[in-house]
Amino acid sequence: MSDEPTLFTRIINGELPCHKVYEDNLIIAFLDIQPLTRGHTLVVPKEPAPSMDQLSLESAAALGRALPIVSSAVLKATGATAYNLIQNNGHEAGMSVAHVHIHIIPRYPDSTHSFLWEYGKINHEDAKVLAENIFEATQ
Repeated sequence: MSDEPTLFTRIINGELPCHKVYEDNLIIAFLDIQPLTRGHTLVVPKEPAPSMDQLSLESAAALGRALPIVSSAVLKATGATAYNLIQNNGHEAGMSVAHVHIHIIPRYPDSTHSFLWEYGKINHEDAKVLAENIFEATQ
């Protein structure tokens, strides 16, 4: 991670303006300046972790607590009928700011964007080994 503060750290520190919709001691949420839909909101931990696996458990729990609150408020304020939660980790996954953040993207009856993908088929022999390896890594 660069020593330079990210765009989000600069917002958190009050160096850059934002359209804030929520804040507590560990989380800030604000409208995305490049929204996919009206009400597109970013929920950002104040801890400057570049990916979810590097975020502290305390900040991750705070993120989990804030998401229902902010999601509900976005639905109420926008009249959206549904929403997507999108969270990317790393450049290859589409992350453009190396600071954990979750997108709340409101969906409307006339929404046309899609986050669907072609499904693969699981190899159960490989999955058994992989699941064991992932399980072991959590211990």
